[in-house]
Amino acid sequence: MISIQTNIDSLNAQENLNVNNQFQSQTIQQLTSGYRINSSGDDAAGLAVANGYRAQIAELSQGVLNANDAVSQLQIVDGGLSNISTILNRMQTLATESASQTFNGNRATLNQEYSQLVSEITRQASNINLNAGGALNTNLTVYIGGSTTLANAGVNVDLAGAQNAVDAASLGLNTTNVLNGGVDLTGNTQRVDAPGAVFLANGSQSFTFNLYTSNGGAQSVTATVTGGASGLTQTQVLTQLNSKLSTYGISASVDSNGLLQFSGSTAFTIASVPAATAGTAIASTGGTANNTANYIVTTGASGADNAFTATAETLTFQTSSGNVPVTLSGTGSLAGDIAQINAATASLGVYAVADAAGTGIQFQGANSFSVYDSTAGGVFAAAGLTTAASPTAGGGSNAAAAITAISSAIQQLGLVQGKVGAGENLLNYATQLAQSQVTSFSSAESQIRDANIAQQAANLTKSQVLTQTSVAALAQANSEPQAILKLLQG
Repeated sequence: MISIQTNIDSLNAQENLNVNNQFQSQTIQQLTSGYRINSSGDDAAGLAVANGYRAQIAELSQGVLNANDAVSQLQIVDGGLSNISTILNRMQTLATESASQTFNGNRATLNQEYSQLVSEITRQASNINLNAGGALNTNLTVYIGGSTTLANAGVNVDLAGAQNAVDAASLGLNTTNVLNGGVDLTGNTQRVDAPGAVFLANGSQSFTFNLYTSNGGAQSVTATVTGGASGLTQTQVLTQLNSKLSTYGISASVDSNGLLQFSGSTAFTIASVPAATAGTAIASTGGTANNTANYIVTTGASGADNAFTATAETLTFQTSSGNVPVTLSGTGSLAGDIAQINAATASLGVYAVADAAGTGIQFQGANSFSVYDSTAGGVFAAAGLTTAASPTAGGGSNAAAAITAISSAIQQLGLVQGKVGAGENLLNYATQLAQSQVTSFSSAESQIRDANIAQQAANLTKSQVLTQTSVAALAQANSEPQAILKLLQG
């Protein structure tokens, strides 16, 4: 039918022209953006899937960064652990040197370096945050992603607990030393090494030392251990004692029987220990001690007037370095006579201190010496020569204990190093998987979201040809009504 009112061919041409224009626009948009999906209308279902892949790619990409940061942190820790291992080797050398019974040097010098190394271990452990309670002394979780469950989305490196801390206390080294063998308190049966034991809850116990110091001569020093409401562990007991006694060259530790012992090259005696005011005591009441790591001569009691002796007499001290005579007036006090003796004998390495009972004098020296009393009825039972008793506290017993402790510390450190190294490897493996997942998810997203450039280039040519054809056809369709004029003219 020929109609002026409705040009069906023109309408068809217009419709196809619109379709072809839209097709050309979509093709150009895909070619210029590089994406097949530029709006949700392009492929709503595909866009949802592609967005899920994109989210996982973002998560995994950050997860790779997290893992790399964690590996860097563990490498810092690894370097610190290696350095602590070197320190332990030096401590082992010092302890082995001191443990030898034939060692003729000054153990106090060895112990000075040893103590500094113990402190250095704690300092370095704190710097790498692997001290007890440090930032890395915990179960480290590194979130990487790539899983539908949180449990599988992270890598755990468990460095929690005292067994993974590497400060001196956690390694069991803070109470060790390489001084002369320790001495126990007489009659003491109180073990302080029981696991979980707590001492001096709401109580205290004191230890009075009669000792010689190079700057102040003989003096009395009291070290009081206070428990507080929660009491003290073995480590805390030794820490309190050592903080107060280290100034005087005395060290507290625990012997192989779990009993408290004291050591050092200083001349000292320990007075009768009083009972604890409350809680479990750390030592039995009444115990005393002499520093039997030194050569010792013990005098008799001084008498009720606290004078060293009521008789004027002359004592002669003999060592391989020479001899020194000391004449006592018989009217002096115990403290005065001790001071007079020390003023004369310190140059020989022989020192006088009050005995454990506080009623007499004890002579101590690092090397063999003898005392000759020329006065009958004097301080000794009979005038004559008294040779100092040889040391009975093993010269290397503390050092031997230190060797054992260091060996355990090396083993514990090795386990921590193993965990850190295993953690680095786990993170590297997790990084490789995450990077592989990023590649796979990117490929999957690309299949959905990215434009097929070759196909769209062909579509562009097709759309251009169709548009041009539609324009030409529309022109022909628009000219059809003009044929009616010819009918009317006829």
